[in-house]
Amino acid sequence: MHSHPQLAVIGGGPAGLRAAEVAATAGLQVTLYDGKPSVGRKFLVAGKGGLNLTHGESLDRFVTRYSGPGQPAEIWQSLLSDFDPAALREWAVGLGVETFQATSGRIYPRALKAAPLLRRWIERLRGLGVRFEMNHRLVSLESGKLDFSNGHTATADAVILALGGGSWAKTGSDGGWTSIFEKLGISHHPLVPANCGWEYEWPPEVLAAAEGKPLKNLHVRAGKMTAIGELMVTRYGLEGGAIYQLGAALRAMPEPAITIDFKPTFTHERLVAKMESVRRDFLSEARIRWKLSEPAHAILSRNAWLDADSLAHEVKNCVIPLVRPRPLDEAISSAGGVCWSEIDETLMLRKLPGVFLAGEMIDWEAPTGGYLMQGCFATGTRAANAAAAWLSR
Repeated sequence: MHSHPQLAVIGGGPAGLRAAEVAATAGLQVTLYDGKPSVGRKFLVAGKGGLNLTHGESLDRFVTRYSGPGQPAEIWQSLLSDFDPAALREWAVGLGVETFQATSGRIYPRALKAAPLLRRWIERLRGLGVRFEMNHRLVSLESGKLDFSNGHTATADAVILALGGGSWAKTGSDGGWTSIFEKLGISHHPLVPANCGWEYEWPPEVLAAAEGKPLKNLHVRAGKMTAIGELMVTRYGLEGGAIYQLGAALRAMPEPAITIDFKPTFTHERLVAKMESVRRDFLSEARIRWKLSEPAHAILSRNAWLDADSLAHEVKNCVIPLVRPRPLDEAISSAGGVCWSEIDETLMLRKLPGVFLAGEMIDWEAPTGGYLMQGCFATGTRAANAAAAWLSR
């Protein structure tokens, strides 16, 4: 039996680490528990892509990137006011990690690595007195009493749960907490893949020409939503930032499909005009005159084209019916989680006073581009400040 009064943080991802940091800075005694032998495992996986910390776009645009069923109006304006992208960059500088903004607007550490930042972050937490208890996987929670799978039990005056979503289970983010919440009668939506590829069976000849090659500068539609970005043809279907942005819209469609505009800077009429002298071999001529990429040409070659008008229509409105999203464990992040109705504006569970949530456990989602990391930092900050205020009362 461990008795560590004040605050217990469960989960050593970005949201939990940030919550521990804010709470310890406020003077609380903090113990951080994680089911794995070390913290920050998903953080390190994200670092393989350069560690996209946040995004440099305007805050008005930034807040629109977050969605979730029943999400309170203005909630992200409020959460990001606690810890906005500028504050995250300043925080990184405080750890001796300079950041830069890429042409895409995404913000990365100059070293494009997660490990140096994580090491310095853990050193700071230890310096603030945060205790680390590894190999402690939470199995039950009741009135400040915590039970772990290794047989240990602990008590705390307040608890912050930052147990993640359901993607990348090997890092510890496996959604196992949902069974605990079911026993507590706390409503949550199932965890489903977000920011993931979608399946479509390409003809062998398309794969031979297009697999692994990027489709750039696209407009991609799903329902009423349009995403601007890139796609990648894969053996199982499509990946890429454009389709990641459309995940929520695709999941809502009874028959999910995307419509690709391969040439968004040209009107239909302009494309046809560029082909005015062509009488045969329309696709071959279009590849040259419209500067179609190799994978775009391969996708369009699924059909025979007998006139420029119908080919131009297809280039502007190429429909790809999709079968299903890739498995949850392959997804970059998950949608679903604890319903917003179960928590108040401080992120405290209404049914369990003194227990707060942070990160992907809550039912929100956002596209890649730094929004996921920023969301975890912002909710971790809110939960920690709220726990400190609650304990002071």
